[in-house]
Amino acid sequence: MKQLLILSGKGGTGKTTIASAFIKLAEAKAFADCDVDAPNLHLVMDPFPTEKISDYYGLDKAVIDPELCTNCGICSDVCRFNAIEVQEGQHIVDAISCEGCTLCAYLCPEKAITMVRAKAGELKLYSDNNTHFSTATLAMGSGTSGLLVTQVKKQLKDVALESEFAIIDGSPGIGCPVIASLTGADLALIVAEPSISGFSDMKRIILTAAKLGVPIAVCVNKSDTNDELTAKIESFCWKEGIFFVGKIPFDPIAIKAVNEGKTVIDYPCISGTATREVYAKTVQMLKETIRR
Repeated sequence: MKQLLILSGKGGTGKTTIASAFIKLAEAKAFADCDVDAPNLHLVMDPFPTEKISDYYGLDKAVIDPELCTNCGICSDVCRFNAIEVQEGQHIVDAISCEGCTLCAYLCPEKAITMVRAKAGELKLYSDNNTHFSTATLAMGSGTSGLLVTQVKKQLKDVALESEFAIIDGSPGIGCPVIASLTGADLALIVAEPSISGFSDMKRIILTAAKLGVPIAVCVNKSDTNDELTAKIESFCWKEGIFFVGKIPFDPIAIKAVNEGKTVIDYPCISGTATREVYAKTVQMLKETIRR
């Protein structure tokens, strides 16, 4: 399965708006939302008749048995995450702070601490005939976002056996979920915005993708909100040998579409026309990348 991954160096660039439009344009049979910290692609997708939700377990967490604990304090002294505290004379573990390192369980003289499975989120799969949408929601305080993203992609690959092409909406930034999303991707389209932070963060995600050996393309969303910075982004791409696939202007109709749970190509608008052009160039680049 070939993967087109859509990323952004920062939040708010319109990455998911473009991803949802691409899914509609491609009539994609396989797609995923790998922004497990704040998934929102489902808000602009048509309802699916079949929904499968599975518990996702991350790192084991420490649990103290109050019947065995003598409150010696060794566990709290050695916990570098300050996850063990005393409440009403009893040592207890804060599950959110616990990183599952097992040191407290190893050193406890009374063997009062055990490591237990802890739910870290939910893995979700939506299906309709031969169309599959994989996503997940990470539990608050969980630090296993990269692992969950890997499960989202694996789940899609396992069920969409006949699909040759998948569109993946990644996370903003350059952290663990982004790196997990980039693994196995055939092309990363980076959605930039013409702002100082947008330009800076775009450079960071380009460097991250390049280090992982993933081919890169760039487009600028809301391009006419700062023509000078848009020109600088385009110039930077050409100088660095990065394929620039186009500009999408700011369009109030795009806001209306998102608020109504639609995509920009569901309405006749300038942003929709520009998105179609960006899509065509991106798909062409993906085909050329695969041929290589």
